[in-house]
Amino acid sequence: MSVTHSGLQKEVLSLYRRALRMVRTKPPTTRDKFHLFVRYSFKTQAAAISPRSLSSVEHLIRRGKRQLETYENPSVRDCWVSQEMRDWEARDRASHP
Repeated sequence: MSVTHSGLQKEVLSLYRRALRMVRTKPPTTRDKFHLFVRYSFKTQAAAISPRSLSSVEHLIRRGKRQLETYENPSVRDCWVSQEMRDWEARDRASHP
């Protein structure tokens, strides 16, 4: 069965896939941090807004694209991961064994 997505859903999924592709361009030693950063950013921001709030979704897409352009720069080789992100990851992994 095929799922039909709206234009905004397609944009969000495209941005997420682009972010995951960016992670693969980073040094192997920092990929886990970038991957956590991407997952945390998408999941927490998605949970923070209503999917029906189109202006909020559009704003987050624009902000995400600008941020991703920064991280796609080859000179960016590492990212900071907070303890909050690490705690979130531990809870997420525990809830999905």
